[in-house]
Amino acid sequence: MEWVQNYVTVGNSVIGSACVAAIPLLILFYMLAVRKSKGHIAAIAGLAGALIVAVTVWGMPIKLAISSTLMGAAFGLFPIVWIVVTAVWVYNMTVESGEFEIIKDSLARLTDDRRLQALLIAYSFSCFIEGTAGFGTPVAIAAAMLVGLGFTPLWGAGVALIANTAPVAFGAIGVPIIVAASVSGLDQMAVSSIAGRQLSLLALIVPFWVCITMCGFKRSMEVLPAILVSGICFAAVEFLLSNFHGPTLPDIGSAIASIIGLVLLLKVWRPKQTFRFEGEAPARLEGEPYPAAAVLRAWGPYLVLAVFVFFWGLPEFKKVLNGISGAIFTFGWPALDGEIFKTAPIVRENTVYAAKYTFNWLSAGGTAIFLSGLVSIPLMPKYGFGRGIACFFRTIRQLVLPILTIALILGLAYLMNYSGMSASLGLAFTLTGGFFPFCAPILGWLGVFLTGSDTSSCALFGGMQRDTAIAVGMSPELAVASNASGGTTAKMISPQSLSVATAATGMVGEEGNLFRFTILHSIGMTLLLCILTWLQAGPLAWTIRALP
Repeated sequence: MEWVQNYVTVGNSVIGSACVAAIPLLILFYMLAVRKSKGHIAAIAGLAGALIVAVTVWGMPIKLAISSTLMGAAFGLFPIVWIVVTAVWVYNMTVESGEFEIIKDSLARLTDDRRLQALLIAYSFSCFIEGTAGFGTPVAIAAAMLVGLGFTPLWGAGVALIANTAPVAFGAIGVPIIVAASVSGLDQMAVSSIAGRQLSLLALIVPFWVCITMCGFKRSMEVLPAILVSGICFAAVEFLLSNFHGPTLPDIGSAIASIIGLVLLLKVWRPKQTFRFEGEAPARLEGEPYPAAAVLRAWGPYLVLAVFVFFWGLPEFKKVLNGISGAIFTFGWPALDGEIFKTAPIVRENTVYAAKYTFNWLSAGGTAIFLSGLVSIPLMPKYGFGRGIACFFRTIRQLVLPILTIALILGLAYLMNYSGMSASLGLAFTLTGGFFPFCAPILGWLGVFLTGSDTSSCALFGGMQRDTAIAVGMSPELAVASNASGGTTAKMISPQSLSVATAATGMVGEEGNLFRFTILHSIGMTLLLCILTWLQAGPLAWTIRALP
């Protein structure tokens, strides 16, 4: 069976088609934000709506609709769920073994101020994990750690999602930017440098944003030195690496600089007043501090994790792992691969929409985390492999509903992509003409909301961004970079990210509450990037010129 996508299906109107294509997303939004439904219920409703619209309006054969949904669900289970399960498992082991109490004590002695803990863990540390692994790992780890430190689940998950914004475009060793440049046929360094100039500004703002969200403007000024050190260290290194090295190291280098800067600052400075949430008792540091060796041992699983995900993120190392016999299986998805064709104006001529599924069990990010957990078990006193494996299976049972939610959401995303509904939404933005620079980040935002991945968003809309930019007289490099940058601000409201965060913090079923917590922050940051892109396409065009 061969089926050619159709992007204008309602009254020969691009706008009308886009409105109908948005129905599944509106259902998802309504279920999460208005009905306050549990994540898997909202996902089922959205997926049902998408199946009906894809088959009845877009004319997608039922067999292809079901097959694309199943492929998305499979991608949700691996590699996404594999990352979530292993990340939560490592955290659960540190709790069961008692080592997390030492971690909490060490952080409390460094600072028991919630604002500074958020900057250290939700911003700097999670940015390092984003740079090395990406794909949900940083939110899962940072949110779990914050809750372990005493944040309420909503605050722990919400702060982790908001803070994990600036690094997303350079996550997983720069994969989103690399994909954006590849699918658009543009120079990778040019796209990297422009994205770096946009996101380094966002990196300056995010620490302020996080603190103001937690305690308001006045109390945020009490930790202004920490906010400035955190943001400036990150932004400066991100700018330099993205402009003079490329897309692979900005997150890693920036996060390390931010962590070192904050730790050194806290050696010589402390806020006059400690902030804790309303009704929260002050931290009680009883007895002497733990010996340095015990603290290092307690942090060992996370240090080991960072090392593993760093090496697993290196393209050269991945190539070696994938070269091992039986380490990777790639196959065309049944009843889908080679059967759907993209057509104009998404592509210049009919092109096969490939549907290849890759099971790279050894080089997957979740495998790096799983192995780091196994290596870490001997570091935990009186905690053997038997208890660790038992904890792993308990973690799976704990995450049954989030696993279902993630699979359903990815099924919805793949169905919208393969049916052409996502492209129909994107085409509507191309009608904005000279106003397109303002809308370019919104297209990236929409892509990440749909797929949960900035990489997928860039793959989906990168070519369209380039072609539209050329048509309206905008720099194509700016448009493609803005797609990646705009996608970063949708990560916090993507149903996939919400499922990861609720799973990591024991908030299963409260995805709607978390969505309402983050939605205005997402919109606000996106508007800032829209204004910045519009200015860079006009009066601030000098800011995107090549550096000498």
